[in-house]
Amino acid sequence: MEAAADDLRIAENPAQRRYEAHLGADLAGYSEYRLVPGRVIFTHTVVEPRFEGRGIASRLVRHELDESRRRGLKVIPRCPFVRAFISRHADYQDLLSAPLEPAATDG
Repeated sequence: MEAAADDLRIAENPAQRRYEAHLGADLAGYSEYRLVPGRVIFTHTVVEPRFEGRGIASRLVRHELDESRRRGLKVIPRCPFVRAFISRHADYQDLLSAPLEPAATDG
């Protein structure tokens, strides 16, 4: 039986430079980062296919942004998911190291 999304545990794994979301014993997803003085650069977010559609990525990003705020770090969202999350949530835009630029379009 799979763990319910309510059982989601999120923790930082500094050795791997990422935040991890676990459901039960399973790694459901992670978000990678790099630290530079005074800033955190979020580079890549992954949710394992069997756990998609449960809001795990959003909860993971919210957690890592809250941690960034708690630590006094500004955020550089290179990961498209983190970038989109911040653009949709005004309460996190103060964390940005620089204003978000419009996304590039094809054509």
